[in-house]
Amino acid sequence: MSQKKFEYKDIGGQAVMEGVMMQSPQDESIAIAVRKPDGRIVVTCDHREPISKKHPWMGKPFIRGCVNMALMLKMGMDTLDKGTQMLGITDEEPTKFEKWLSEKLGANIDKVVMAVAMVLAVVLSLFLFVMLPSGAATLIGHVTDNRILINLFAGVVRILILIGYMIGIAFVPDIKRVFQYHGAEHKTVFCNEAGEELTPENAKKFSRFHPRCGTAFLFLVMFISILIGSVADQLLFLLFGIEKLTFIGRIVRSLCILPVVAGVSYEVLKGLAHAGDALIVRILRWPGLMLQRLTTREPDREMLEVAIASMKAAKAGPAHFADNLGENTFVWTPDAAGAEKKS
Repeated sequence: MSQKKFEYKDIGGQAVMEGVMMQSPQDESIAIAVRKPDGRIVVTCDHREPISKKHPWMGKPFIRGCVNMALMLKMGMDTLDKGTQMLGITDEEPTKFEKWLSEKLGANIDKVVMAVAMVLAVVLSLFLFVMLPSGAATLIGHVTDNRILINLFAGVVRILILIGYMIGIAFVPDIKRVFQYHGAEHKTVFCNEAGEELTPENAKKFSRFHPRCGTAFLFLVMFISILIGSVADQLLFLLFGIEKLTFIGRIVRSLCILPVVAGVSYEVLKGLAHAGDALIVRILRWPGLMLQRLTTREPDREMLEVAIASMKAAKAGPAHFADNLGENTFVWTPDAAGAEKKS
């Protein structure tokens, strides 16, 4: 790895099917690049104004973490949808329920399908990471009254479910390739932060484990929820005399403290990413980095080329990203029959 001093520009991204999204807050741009089945790379770049620019209070410490979590959920789904369109994959036939909703709501069928997918994703997440751990905590509560142990047990269950889920989906061939593009995204971000020329050869030598990764954020959320949950339980006892939460009560409490957990986790993640390489910082980063062994894979050269195309477009911005496209790289527009190269 390069020994150059890193410049933290906070450009980050997301892997999509056969591609990478990069977002540059400084340039207020978001770019997506994918490699089509015929080998061409197609790129698009749009303006993305930070919400804190319109509402400064949303950019305040601790508040911004909760706001970003909600925005990233929506943006992530939108990005996956656009990446699929760019790739040219034919969508599955909508279900009768989705067609019925589209007719009743007067909405485009694609938007209805995406909305249904988001709802299902949220429901699944609540079941796996709220209801199941709450049930486990309720059961252990019959054995001990120690609030810290109860929350620790629930937290361990959450982490085990997360690890099991990541291991399970890695067996899906398409997801394995997404994990390779995830690795390409991290290597390209590292290369950019190091100030090196964005080439596959330079990016390849960097680590695929990045401290600002969403995987590390998920781990922090689950770890910090143990601490904040214990504090919340103690406050419920002191203020309202509630000695032990029921199953439903634990679910409600978990949902109520989620904004606080997200806000604290975001600040911790951001702080650790910019805190240098002191021993204590490396120790605190280690679990999140190790979890990325499950969500990233080593990319090949072609994947790095895609990630680099996305990074360059995000840095250039919507007005100029098409000016200097690389070899075999084309501009994608949603109303185009194909991809048209811009000279």
